[in-house]
Amino acid sequence: QAQLVESGGGLVQPGGSLRLSCAVYISMYSLNAMGWYRQVPGKERELVAEVISGGSTNYADSVKGRVAVSVDNAKNTISLQIYSLKPEDTAVYYCHADQYYESRYLEYWGKGTLVTVSS
Repeated sequence: QAQLVESGGGLVQPGGSLRLSCAVYISMYSLNAMGWYRQVPGKERELVAEVISGGSTNYADSVKGRVAVSVDNAKNTISLQIYSLKPEDTAVYYCHADQYYESRYLEYWGKGTLVTVSS
């Protein structure tokens, strides 16, 4: 069974907003960082936003002020709300989580959901 499953991608007009959701099938209390990355063909995958255990957040400079990442431990979900979407936000968005387990660093990735910003 996949540990992370994204939903909520699609076609959005410039200036619109979108909410991505990630269902987490791992104990969230064991996770270190939870968040979202994105990738455009031909470019490296980049961090969009993440929540670190303890509650601190990191946002890419390109999305600061337009994005909010949140974690719901009761519903086992990680969400990403994006406002004022721009064509350059078009990418495949991946849910990501990591943990330290018995001295090992483990990473989990969803399969990705495509967000297309176009008129």
